[in-house]
Amino acid sequence: MHTTPAPALAGLLAAGTAVLDGGMSNQLAAAGHDLSDELWSARLLAEDAGAITEAHLAYFEAGADVAITASYQATFEGFARRGIDHGRTTALLALSVGSAREAARRARVSRPLWVAASVGPYGAMLADGSEYRGRYGLSVAELERFHRPRMEALAAAEPDVLALETIPDTDEAEALLRVLPGLGVPAWLSYSATGDRTRAGQPLEDAFALAAEVDEVVAVGVNCCTPEDADHAVALAARVTGKPVVVYPNSGETWDAGARAWRGHATFTAERVTGWRESGARLIGGCCRVGPKTVSAIAATLRRPA
Repeated sequence: MHTTPAPALAGLLAAGTAVLDGGMSNQLAAAGHDLSDELWSARLLAEDAGAITEAHLAYFEAGADVAITASYQATFEGFARRGIDHGRTTALLALSVGSAREAARRARVSRPLWVAASVGPYGAMLADGSEYRGRYGLSVAELERFHRPRMEALAAAEPDVLALETIPDTDEAEALLRVLPGLGVPAWLSYSATGDRTRAGQPLEDAFALAAEVDEVVAVGVNCCTPEDADHAVALAARVTGKPVVVYPNSGETWDAGARAWRGHATFTAERVTGWRESGARLIGGCCRVGPKTVSAIAATLRRPA
C-alpha cells in the first residue's frame, strides 16, 4: 500500500528524473478489453473504470512514478454523441483522475507517486487520424473554446499536473496555453513530431518557444513519436526553453489510421533513456505500444547508480 505523500512535481524535476507510465490502450488491450470504439480507452471510464485503475496499478508497480489518466479522448463532444450529458461527462473526467489516485493508493511501493491529467488534441475527439496531422481548419479562439471546459473540469479534480499531450500543431498549443492561467494546476506541453517539425509541419524550435515564458508550464517535449525523433527533440526543447524536458515516444511502430493497426518493428530500448536524460529530459516514459515490461526497464536504467 502506497503511503508516501507526493511533493510538488516541479520540485522533483529540479532535483532529478521521474518515470512516466506507458500506453494506456495497449495495457487495456492486453487485459482483454475491446478498444475499437471511437471513444477508445475513454469508453471504459463510463463502463469499467476498475479496468483503468488496474492498468495504472500495473505501471506504478512496474516502476512508474507518474500515471497519465485515461482522459486523452474524453471530451464533452465525444461523450455527447453517446447520449452522455454535460454533468455526467464532468464526473467521468473527474473519475479519470480518481482512478489514477486509487491506483496510487493501492500500489505496493514506498516512493512518491503523481497523477497527470491527459488533455489530448482536438483531433483525438474526431477519431479519424487528424490528431497526427493538425491543421483542423479551426482558429486559435475556436480551439480554446473546445479545450477550456475539459481543462477546467480536469483541473477541478486536482491532478498534480495537466499533460497537454500529442499536440500536432502550434495553433492548438497556443490555444491550450491561453487556458492555463488561473487553473491552479501546472502543465507539461508535449508535441507529436516528425523529424524537426510538428506533425502539422511547423519547426519544432518555434513550437517549443511558445512555452518558454509560460510559468505554468513545468516541462516541454514530445510524445507519440518515434524514439529516433525523440533523440533530436529532447536537446532542442531543453535549449529553446531552458525548462525540464518531457519525452515519451511510441515503441517505434507506426499507426495506420485507415487500417486501425500498428505496422513495423519496435525500436524503443531502455538504453536510449540515458541519452535523453543527459540532454535534459526529466520526465521519461513511453506512449503507444510501450508496456509495463519496458517501463520497468526504463525505471531500472534511470535509477541505476551513476
